[in-house]
Amino acid sequence: MMKMFSLKSHLCIIPACILLALALSGCGGESSDAVVLRVCNWEEYIDEGGWDEDEVIELDDGTCIAGTDSLIEDFEEWYHETYGVRVKVEYSTFGTNEELYNQLTIGDVYDIVCPSEYMIMKMMREGMLEPYSESFKDTENEENYYTRGLSPYIRSVFDDLSIDGEQLSEYAAGYMWGTLGIVYNPEEVTQEEAKHWDILLNKDHFRRITIKDSVRDAYFAAAAINFYDEITDPAFMGAADYHERLSEILNRTDPETVKAVEDILIKAKENVYSFETDSGKADMVTGKVIANEQWSGDAVYTLDQAEEDDVMLCYSAPEEGTNLWFDGWVMLKAGIEEDEAKKHAAEAFVNYLSRPESAVRNMYYIGYTSVIAGGGSDIIFDYLNWNYAADDEDEAVEYNDIGYFFEADNEESNEKYTVLTTKDQLNRQLYAQYPPASVVDRSVVMACFDDESNERINRSWTNVRCFDLNKLFGRK
Repeated sequence: MMKMFSLKSHLCIIPACILLALALSGCGGESSDAVVLRVCNWEEYIDEGGWDEDEVIELDDGTCIAGTDSLIEDFEEWYHETYGVRVKVEYSTFGTNEELYNQLTIGDVYDIVCPSEYMIMKMMREGMLEPYSESFKDTENEENYYTRGLSPYIRSVFDDLSIDGEQLSEYAAGYMWGTLGIVYNPEEVTQEEAKHWDILLNKDHFRRITIKDSVRDAYFAAAAINFYDEITDPAFMGAADYHERLSEILNRTDPETVKAVEDILIKAKENVYSFETDSGKADMVTGKVIANEQWSGDAVYTLDQAEEDDVMLCYSAPEEGTNLWFDGWVMLKAGIEEDEAKKHAAEAFVNYLSRPESAVRNMYYIGYTSVIAGGGSDIIFDYLNWNYAADDEDEAVEYNDIGYFFEADNEESNEKYTVLTTKDQLNRQLYAQYPPASVVDRSVVMACFDDESNERINRSWTNVRCFDLNKLFGRK
């Protein structure tokens, strides 16, 4: 099996003293000063390299993909080889969207960061973001891997989202996407139970379920429970504007809704094992809990880890509705400061991560799903098959409702993008990474709330997680 290495070889060997002289003199066709690019991303959210030889991905067409060095190091080398300029990435991480926002408000300065959809819209509203250049959107430029390779479905979502009359796609480039759902142990939890968000309140599973310690993710699940009767009514589900109405309901922040959601979350708090941000994965693998509210990418990781111990977990996107989430790269005005060299490096960074080979490396390493569909390359779909195609001895079933991700408005796309997989993948990793169109139809994006709504929700969240402020101050 062949292993792919980053391109760091040279055609000839130049004595070190000559290289040093060239650097000091500014000769050699490039400046001795490197562009410094300050990047802030989620923790463990990029391929850090160091793959073993048995981890090399060898696709059917002979393409081999592996992470020898980190994608950061490979980007720095690629940028120099492509543009003749050195770039140095200063890489930092954050744990939550709110943590990132707080870092920025206290004075931390970055050039490009990767928040989630609602935080991107908040930053747009507050004028914090630098728009992408017109040259970045040029589909004729072969180095514009993002514009050329973006999934048509994700492109349509970005184009449909706007704040104060400005499209999100002008300021954000997608990175990863997915749904919010329930990871569960089918030996302990029925498929029917896992189809509904009210599993969080199920007394039969007292202290054996975890919920996200995130105000927006917890609020979303509780809102779906609160409006269950309305959003599962056949007339509602069959309406022509079903998706728009579902989005409006699950993003309501009026005082009555917030209070109802708060009451549900307090009941959930009494029933669940814990609120968590990262421990739920390990708790599912060890069997400490049997169900866990989870982002689809972490669900894939959890299922993979459990499978190593011969524990077969499942993933469900509840029928009432699921959150369509995405994380995207945005450039900050405070960092870029009209520096064209820095902006070019930031846009090139996005493009390098959007190369099909880079997208595969990231997906393999972190378990999340890239927004890149290929842009004329079959590498992404071939990787999907590499992961999930049934072996010759397995009984294969068709998984063919994912054409929407790879091609726009093509009636034959589902037939073209069909995976012959095993039956268990219909509710496991494949289902989590590339949800069928039926799940996408009931997926809504978390809205960017105004200041009044945010204050109301955050106060309610304090009541849930800590204590009831109304009771503390004797209010009714």
